Amino acid sequence: MVSQDSLLVTLVRLVDLIPSPPAPVHHKRGRAKTYPEQLFLKALVIMIIQQVHTVCGLLAILEQPTAEMQLLRKELALPDGRFACRRTWKRRLDAIPETLPAQIACLGCFLLHLLGIWAKAACAAAIDSTVLSARGAVWHKKDREAGEVPHTSIDTDAHWTKSGWHGWVYGYKLHVVVTAASHVWLPLAAEVTAANMADNEQAPSLIKALPMGLHFLFGDQHYHDAALLLLCEQRSCCLVTSFTGKNNPYPHHDDGVEVRKLLHKTRSIAIENFNEHFKVIFDAHGAVPTKGLVATRRFVLSAIFVYQLAILYCFLQNLNFRIGFKALIKAA
Repeated sequence: MVSQDSLLVTLVRLVDLIPSPPAPVHHKRGRAKTYPEQLFLKALVIMIIQQVHTVCGLLAILEQPTAEMQLLRKELALPDGRFACRRTWKRRLDAIPETLPAQIACLGCFLLHLLGIWAKAACAAAIDSTVLSARGAVWHKKDREAGEVPHTSIDTDAHWTKSGWHGWVYGYKLHVVVTAASHVWLPLAAEVTAANMADNEQAPSLIKALPMGLHFLFGDQHYHDAALLLLCEQRSCCLVTSFTGKNNPYPHHDDGVEVRKLLHKTRSIAIENFNEHFKVIFDAHGAVPTKGLVATRRFVLSAIFVYQLAILYCFLQNLNFRIGFKALIKAA
């Protein structure tokens, strides 16, 4: 795809080329939605690239008298020129985090087949979570239990978790599955929760969203769970975790230790590099720029979605999927 438009406009227009997940069956009464979901996905791309995280911020930049913003405003309007009002933008963008995990899984499956990843490499993926610090002050346990919010900057939707690397963190978790043993770290499923959500409790919804054909799913010891093992077995997939049993202390000398080392190195290269890559690109090493679960889910899941779109752009332009990826997204 060669276009004279700006990179941002090109990424926004890629939304028209991707598939949408099956619409959920609703029996609610009322008239059909006037504005299709694609318009709001395009808006998310603009918000992530332009680093605005509110509806007011989005509408403000679209009012800028530049050729690029005029094109983008046309992309967010209906064919007859109708443009949603602020209340519609607020309502639909607040609701879109509920549909983003399905959209991410759908686009991940589409890119998986488009790039032929599992035809060129092992049918493997890695699952993990990474912590994201909440914006503002932290809500200490004694104040939470007493129902007291001592400062207005506290994000009361966030929670505590203990990271082996960062220690105690107050914030959220990004749970994600990416391709492993391949030339590209492609997100296949993602979700954002409060930080106290256990990895093995969130994992079932991610595993159910993965495309069929997956042979190996790599995870750390937190995913050694009987229910997850059974779920993967039902999908003809082998769940490989770093847990080897309480009676097998480190260093391990049992049969298969060398194979497990290779598999866990593959997991580490895939998921840890992706998490670092993702946080660097979208400035997520510090506190998230949003407050509340709805806004934070929208920001983080939208960033995953933009990451997938950038992979599609690199494929269409025959660019490297890793080198210069940050510069590409930042340049938009």
